[in-house]
Amino acid sequence: MTNNDTIVALATPSGSGAIGVIRLSGPEAITITDKVFKGKSLAKQASHTIHFGTIRDGEAILDEVLVSLFIGPHSYTKEHVVEISTHGSQYIIESIIKLLIRTGARAAKPGEFTLRAFLNGGMDLSQAEAVADLIASNSASSHQVAMQQMRGGFSNELQVLREQLIHFASMIELELDFGEEDVEFANRDQLRDLINKIHRVLYRLISSFEQGNVMKNGVPVVIAGKPNVGKSTLLNALLNEERAIVSEIAGTTRDTIEDEMSIKGVVFRFIDTAGIRETADIIEAKGVERTREKMKQAKLIMYLFDPVVQAQEEINEQLEELKVLGIPFVGIVNKKDLLDLSLIDSLDGFGLNFISAREKEGIEELKGEILRKVNLHKISNDDVIVSNIRHVEALQKTEEALGRVLYGLDNPVTSDFLAMDIKQALYYLGEITGAVTTDDLLDNIFSKFCIGK
Repeated sequence: MTNNDTIVALATPSGSGAIGVIRLSGPEAITITDKVFKGKSLAKQASHTIHFGTIRDGEAILDEVLVSLFIGPHSYTKEHVVEISTHGSQYIIESIIKLLIRTGARAAKPGEFTLRAFLNGGMDLSQAEAVADLIASNSASSHQVAMQQMRGGFSNELQVLREQLIHFASMIELELDFGEEDVEFANRDQLRDLINKIHRVLYRLISSFEQGNVMKNGVPVVIAGKPNVGKSTLLNALLNEERAIVSEIAGTTRDTIEDEMSIKGVVFRFIDTAGIRETADIIEAKGVERTREKMKQAKLIMYLFDPVVQAQEEINEQLEELKVLGIPFVGIVNKKDLLDLSLIDSLDGFGLNFISAREKEGIEELKGEILRKVNLHKISNDDVIVSNIRHVEALQKTEEALGRVLYGLDNPVTSDFLAMDIKQALYYLGEITGAVTTDDLLDNIFSKFCIGK
């Protein structure tokens, strides 16, 4: 891949707005802009300066603009970068971009600015991917994960491990050069200790993916229970709006209703479901079937009980069934305002949460319990969290390759096989940070970016 040409794209969202920012990057970015900019000669100005003037197509003035100048390598892409701030008219923006293309630039491909930043050494591949995650972040938690990765927390940890492995790989390669002399440059015990240490780090990183994934994409939470226990009322209380229809008639909810909210910076996607019961109604039966499917797919289940109509034995049986599912759940007794104290006391010890969805009593405490159940309250800003499925797959392959190295150390395996497995582990680690890349890999990653980034 080469960066010999100059690219241009709109860097702000398309559509009418107060301003639009058009970005150019490449060796001719300043020269091309100078040809259409009426103001100071940009080629004579210092980096990181802003200049007022007009963009002209011949004698016709397209707009009054501010031009920001970044002289490479002191820019996002490490190339010459010019950003033209125009009024946000779609006509103006399109006219200026077409003019810049006629003057020598070409339209940028999706993610090409960040791709150039990577190719020019401005960031590694995992940091480049974090740029897209940062743009897409819609909560404090997804922002936290993306920022940490973009600032190199994940990359730095992997780089230290990779450098230590490279040392042993080179020592074993040296042994192969002296194969007939039966010498050993790589201390096997030290290599075993290093691989065990790396295994522990890999296990921690791989294990963090489940949390990282929900921090990035949100936590699907199913609200389930028998008909008429207040599931829809609870959804409305959590969202603080009338999102679901509430009725005294059992079986009102026939299909799932979904909506999102943020709790302490974590996005939760609440799914109100049809009440679970035996029914002859074909439509309601399909709703119950969907409820059971959603429960199996959920990261958390909020299961409501009504002790007025449900015996304690039945409640206990349903709690045991929930445990068998193996999915974290919160048991909830709704309509607390209608229960007498003796009934509440009799359920003490079941580990239930008592609320009144209608009166919005106990809702804030319930939100705290939801957060605790998914363990996201334990994550600090210093924790390294993996949120990218590509990274997890590479870490798992690294772990498998290192497992073969350990097998080789404990069995009569020659140095050339040890070297091969260590190289395989280094390859997979290198794929994460971009030390090892292919054009297909880069195309797949950067094609998902917006064009102006």
